[in-house]
Amino acid sequence: MALPFSTISRQRLTGLASASLLLWLAHPAVHAEGVEPDYSVSYNIGVLSDYRVRGIAQTSFKPALQGGVDFAHKSGFYAGVFGSNVKWVKEFNGATQGSAEVDLYGGYRGATDDLPLTYDVGLITYQYPGNNSGVGGVLPAGTFANANTVEVYAAATYKIYTLKVNRSTGNFLGNLNSSGSLYIDLSAAVDLGDSLTLTPHVGRQTIPNQAGDLGNYTDLALTLAKDFGNGLVATAAATHTNGSRVFYTDTNGRFLAKDALVLGLKYNF
Repeated sequence: MALPFSTISRQRLTGLASASLLLWLAHPAVHAEGVEPDYSVSYNIGVLSDYRVRGIAQTSFKPALQGGVDFAHKSGFYAGVFGSNVKWVKEFNGATQGSAEVDLYGGYRGATDDLPLTYDVGLITYQYPGNNSGVGGVLPAGTFANANTVEVYAAATYKIYTLKVNRSTGNFLGNLNSSGSLYIDLSAAVDLGDSLTLTPHVGRQTIPNQAGDLGNYTDLALTLAKDFGNGLVATAAATHTNGSRVFYTDTNGRFLAKDALVLGLKYNF
């Protein structure tokens, strides 16, 4: 087994309440004349006290330094890259290499004419450069597949509510025979005024063909974000899962699905 990934949650800010609000907040530029440019490029850098994806610790409860670049075209097409340090590939999959996560993603965003409804479809790949999961690690060679993962996703937002579905196209983060793993994410962005946003979130991860279905779990999160202006956003997220202690304990005995309070600071420019 292996840890559920960063959407994008990263999903960035796919999704993911503890991680999702810290994902890729782009600010398209506008010409001085008020005419929308054909495209925009934005950048972000941030730090988290504990990098969580779908409620699962990615850095063994240690801080993470992250950054990304986003391209958005006025037609609705977009693409981007996101990077972070991670620990789970070594400490969970038993690899001797794989301390970084690099996500590449692209898709299309659009809106309906008759309803306050927007949609987003795309593809994301989570890459852990040089990772050798199951090769020369703590666990027997061949126990794990490569940790690199590809997911397709679709999301719909109605007013303040967003429903998103991610599905893996092959093995999911090192779990053998796990093609078709699903993550369903429902969240709401509640404007509290004074540049404060409260985001409740519930997600469900399923990983097929794992013994006793122990990889399946539900996660909850409640995230408070404060926008200080000029691209600076601070977040505090409380996370909870009902993940299996047997499945989600790493090679150092750490239970990576335990409850957490995650603090974050991100600058978008």
